[in-house]
Amino acid sequence: MKTDTICGLNAVTAAFARRPEAMLRLFYLPAQRIAAGGFCASLAAAKKPYRMVEAEELAKVAGTPHHGGIVAIAKPLVPAILDPDNPPRGKLLLVLDGIGNPHNLGAIARSAAFFGVPALLIGEGIGHAMPSDAALRTAEGGLEHLALWRTRDLPRALKAMEPHYRTVGASLDPSAMKLGELPRDRPVALVLGNEETGLSAPVAAACRRQVRIAGAGRIQSLNVAQAAAVLLHTLSG
Repeated sequence: MKTDTICGLNAVTAAFARRPEAMLRLFYLPAQRIAAGGFCASLAAAKKPYRMVEAEELAKVAGTPHHGGIVAIAKPLVPAILDPDNPPRGKLLLVLDGIGNPHNLGAIARSAAFFGVPALLIGEGIGHAMPSDAALRTAEGGLEHLALWRTRDLPRALKAMEPHYRTVGASLDPSAMKLGELPRDRPVALVLGNEETGLSAPVAAACRRQVRIAGAGRIQSLNVAQAAAVLLHTLSG
């Protein structure tokens, strides 16, 4: 059975809080014994194993030395399949088109959770990052606090959302609307594109508006995770 390996106290805490029934095992260093106490009690009540280990063994369990001293093994976090005619509702929906780096996915999810975004829609495809060990570690619990959705036909989904959201694509095009000029009278579905190529042509065509972050122009753009934080800060205010 495929499982998630969740590293770090923040990520483990969020996972136990949001999906305790999915937690299968816990491993931790002696230094994390007190912090792990509540998790151990939860697993003991469910008759599931937990163990204090030394650093070398924990690195093997985690698959990385960057484990933060505590690692949970859990059933996988799988986004639900989106019904385009019944999308998640809220003032702000974050949509990802072709984000390929799991660390970027995790960083974006962390910012989304920080700014109170309720849901994240991920376009599926070859090379498109989905929740993974690396994404969960980078998200610091952020992926646990988002309602996660996925679709193989993102342009169709965006068009179906038009009665509920203003679909807005992030762009580098100088002709795109400045972020501060975007009308705020409707909920927004904010679409972020691939790290190197931006929005795919079909997705860009499906967005009713495109916005850009106005900078000083000394470099072309921000990293997509940095851009997400700027955009979400503005749109969630």
